[in-house]
Amino acid sequence: MTDTPVLEPIPYRDGVTGLTGWLARPPARSRPRAAVLVLPTIANITPAVARKAAALAEAGYLALIADFYGQDVPSFAAARPLAEALRTDADAYRARIAAGLAALVAVPGAAGLPLAAIGFCMGGQAALELARSGADIRAVVSFHGLLDTARPAMPGTIKARILVCHGDADPMAPRAAVLTFWQEMDTAGADWHFHSYAGVRHGFTDPASDARGVEAVRYNPSADRQSWAAMRSFFDEVLA
Repeated sequence: MTDTPVLEPIPYRDGVTGLTGWLARPPARSRPRAAVLVLPTIANITPAVARKAAALAEAGYLALIADFYGQDVPSFAAARPLAEALRTDADAYRARIAAGLAALVAVPGAAGLPLAAIGFCMGGQAALELARSGADIRAVVSFHGLLDTARPAMPGTIKARILVCHGDADPMAPRAAVLTFWQEMDTAGADWHFHSYAGVRHGFTDPASDARGVEAVRYNPSADRQSWAAMRSFFDEVLA
């Protein structure tokens, strides 16, 4: 799929902040296999994230792309202060993520479906925050996500099974952060999987990464394919 897919806007709120999610539905007359919250990059919805949501729908999942900011984001540079403001307050950050999950659950046809969340870059961190918060979902997948947190998981809190797909050459989540994350997950008693791709940098699922001119960010087609296949296999097991 090369073009940006057409998605259905879903308005929702986090307190006084109006937000807009973007919904991808499975083929008509097909009951969804599960409902998946898609947490986007720091720049909010991008063509790459929209294509991933559409790919989930084609695979039989109801997928909703969450909204971090409630406003248009013209560039990755413009997104940075918005992201910093949101992540400064751990409670506010988690509330914004939880609002997206509540919006997904409220979508007609989502009632009773198994729930999962995936995320890319900042969205990967957000998906992990959802798991750390103890959200009642079955599975969480992070693609080149940030691994740090202001509020490490407490023992027994995490209900979701976790898959992290990580570029081993990602300077935004270096090996020290990886080891800290592993220790956090073990201390929390989480059920976690960690796939690391040698020589792969941040943003490896987005074909537009190379055009950004940032040394830390590169598309890697093999890691993109392998991580997506890992997610599909993980979902087949956990969401069956």
